[in-house]
Amino acid sequence: MTQEVLDDVVRQRIRGLRLARGWTLDALAARCYLSASTISRIETGHRRIALDQLVPIAAALGTTLDQLVQPEGDDDVVIRPEPQRSTGLTLWLLSRERDRRGVTIAKMRITPERVVEEPRVHPGYEWFTVLSGTVRLRLGERTILVRAGQAAEFSTMTPHAVEAHEGPVELLTIFDHDGERAHLPGHRHERGPR
Repeated sequence: MTQEVLDDVVRQRIRGLRLARGWTLDALAARCYLSASTISRIETGHRRIALDQLVPIAAALGTTLDQLVQPEGDDDVVIRPEPQRSTGLTLWLLSRERDRRGVTIAKMRITPERVVEEPRVHPGYEWFTVLSGTVRLRLGERTILVRAGQAAEFSTMTPHAVEAHEGPVELLTIFDHDGERAHLPGHRHERGPR
């Protein structure tokens, strides 16, 4: 990011924060001991931004200098999942590690080659929606077919297995912490994918 682009971002942030608080140029100027015309010229790009002006502006706006000048990028927004593969299963993690919501979101592609010998049991709930194909959900003594466009939610204290039915299936799933440990490859308690 060039200095010119960063300056434009800082100007937009100052103006955006000022307007979000409902402050006029005069109101912000009084809080940071600068003139309203100086603030106006900073926001419009008619004045170069000086560090000795940014510190009191950031403080007056209730932010930090670091947050005000942080370069824009897409790494905090865009997740670039890498496929994890095992026999009959490809998994793409769509949430960041240690997600703030306490859940893991993943896309899964399951093929008939994936055979679950023994259904799993663990604390919590699991939810998935089928994007394409049909899921064969073994839930206790029941076998339930979940088709594209449908979703399933169930207690994971019931022995369960998710498999492809008559061809590949793609699904979007949300695991809580216990579900992540029980189902995702790479966890030390894992004996293989579900």
